[in-house]
Amino acid sequence: MTQQDTTSQFEEILRRPAQPDGDNLWAFVVLPEFASAKLPRRGRTSIEGSINGHAFQATLEPDGQLSHWLRLNEDLLKTAGLNFGDIARFEIRSVAAEPEPEIPTDLYHALQAAPAARAVWDDTTPLARLDWIHWVTSAKQAKTRQKRIVEACDKLSSGQRRVCCFDPSGFYSKAFCAPKAAD
Repeated sequence: MTQQDTTSQFEEILRRPAQPDGDNLWAFVVLPEFASAKLPRRGRTSIEGSINGHAFQATLEPDGQLSHWLRLNEDLLKTAGLNFGDIARFEIRSVAAEPEPEIPTDLYHALQAAPAARAVWDDTTPLARLDWIHWVTSAKQAKTRQKRIVEACDKLSSGQRRVCCFDPSGFYSKAFCAPKAAD
């Protein structure tokens, strides 16, 4: 699929999350089915584009319905002059190359303590690393997250380069969904 094949234009209403993160102001949109279908994967995927003509780059999250949702932070909302309930114009496309994902601190420390795991980690693709990170961070409980970090290091140390049996779209496991919108 070429970069041009992934381009979509659409308008969506900016939604306020019912459960925001503390004092952080952010909005979200769920991508229309046609726009999500043009992207290269149903799991986390990075895009670039514009909102009301203002450029941005972001990582889309899977919504568990074979589509994606996009979190818009406060800075981007201010730059684009948008607020909750506004209709925004989007143009998006997948990035030419997936950027290096940010490694959560707990996973980073575990990889540093396991040189064999770190060697395999460093030899995988950014998409494979993104799936490992997504698998770890999608744990609902701290205990499960810690167990997944240990398992990830064990699997990587044994040469396993990809997360096995993990549905990054959330469709089959129903593990992921878009945020609930506030009324």
